[in-house]
Amino acid sequence: MIKAKKFFAVFLLAVIFFWAVKLIKAAEESSVTATVTAQSLSVSVADGTVSYGVLGVGTSATTATGDGDALSDSQDAVNIGNTAEKFNVRGQDSTNWTLGASPGSEIYSHDFCTSSCDASPSWTALTTANTTLVASIGIGSTQNFDLRLRMPSSTSTYTSQTVSVTVQATTP
Repeated sequence: MIKAKKFFAVFLLAVIFFWAVKLIKAAEESSVTATVTAQSLSVSVADGTVSYGVLGVGTSATTATGDGDALSDSQDAVNIGNTAEKFNVRGQDSTNWTLGASPGSEIYSHDFCTSSCDASPSWTALTTANTTLVASIGIGSTQNFDLRLRMPSSTSTYTSQTVSVTVQATTP
């Protein structure tokens, strides 16, 4: 009988150990479905070309329709990314002229306008650093803008100058 009691005790301990191990290993699982999309910041400018032509020293021209010296060539910056974006804009020095807030000797100015440009424009001077064109613009949306170029007050350069404007897409 003692042997049977010992056998039963060992058997009972083995069963308890087996179930304890099973309970420890028995875990429930569930999952979380997670998705992610890589952010695409992208801008396109249509038509993307402005030809100011030949301008006299100290004169100006704009792309706005309502101005007397207008080229009627407004530009459209389009959000072609997959998220809302902020558009920045900046100008550049040309080969022979420096970009400035106002014209001077060998200094030209380039400005932009985003609202009421044809009727009562509010021009903002471009610099070589980024300036906000629009703080937040939705996917597929367009920001229309006009440009105004003011020629240097004096220059010794009478060749064609490239005075490009860059539009940059960033996160708002």
